[in-house]
Amino acid sequence: MKQIADSLFRRVLASGVPGAAIAAALCAASPAAAEVSIQFQDRDVARMVSLGGSCNRCELSGRDLTGASFTGASFTNATLVGANMRGAELVGSNFAGSDFTRADLAGAELVAANFTGANFTSADMSGVSAMGATMVRTRLANANATGAELNGANMNGAVLTGSNFTGAEINGATLANVSARGANFTAAEIGMSNLTNGDFRSANFSHSELNGARLTGGQFAGANFNEAEMNRADIRGADLSEARGLTQEQVGRACGDANTRLPGRLTARVCRGISGIRVAPAPPAPPAPPAAPTPPRVRNFVVAGGGR
Repeated sequence: MKQIADSLFRRVLASGVPGAAIAAALCAASPAAAEVSIQFQDRDVARMVSLGGSCNRCELSGRDLTGASFTGASFTNATLVGANMRGAELVGSNFAGSDFTRADLAGAELVAANFTGANFTSADMSGVSAMGATMVRTRLANANATGAELNGANMNGAVLTGSNFTGAEINGATLANVSARGANFTAAEIGMSNLTNGDFRSANFSHSELNGARLTGGQFAGANFNEAEMNRADIRGADLSEARGLTQEQVGRACGDANTRLPGRLTARVCRGISGIRVAPAPPAPPAPPAAPTPPRVRNFVVAGGGR
């Protein structure tokens, strides 16, 4: 019965049929089906969909999920290629291994969600709020994350090649071991973040704030640091020898060691009061997705009609 419910749940999500038909199908299948709440306002107004429970490997590519709520849901290994998820809420949900390639997530709420191993290649993530999100080994190549809020996010081992973080807030985040060649961090706030062992060749940090950030062991050949703030930045062991836009005033406010490589005759003061370089380890293999929560004995499926 549970398999029948899961099958129906997958089909009705993608069907676009009226809410009453969805509720009837789910209720007829089994109380174990995931909770679905659909509200229709007007034919010209996008529907609001609330999804809870578990749906592993759901196929939602190209679907209109504008404003949908996945709060506390488990949609591991789901396929959402090209889906419209503008303004969606994925707060505290598990989307580990899911594929958001070319999806539109502009303005979406991704706070404290798990995207370990997920794929956001060429996705529109402008203005998303992903504070505290787990994005270990996530692929964000060529993604548009302008104005995104990623404070405290864990992006250890992520692929950020060619991505755009212009004006983003990435304070206190983990960007260790990332591949970010050609990424754009113009005017981004990256204060107190960990960029250890990252590949930032040809990245753009112009007018960014790197105050208190750790750049130890990173590669920055061709990176642009024009007007970047580097107060108390840790550049020990960093290769900045071919970086562009660096001035003595900038590196003088940072601190390094004998292994720091700087262009021309620039010199950095020695770091004081900091114990040895703490190198962030490469991210481990992704954990197995959590088991789906046990559904209550009785589930209610509500269809609220408000439009014609």
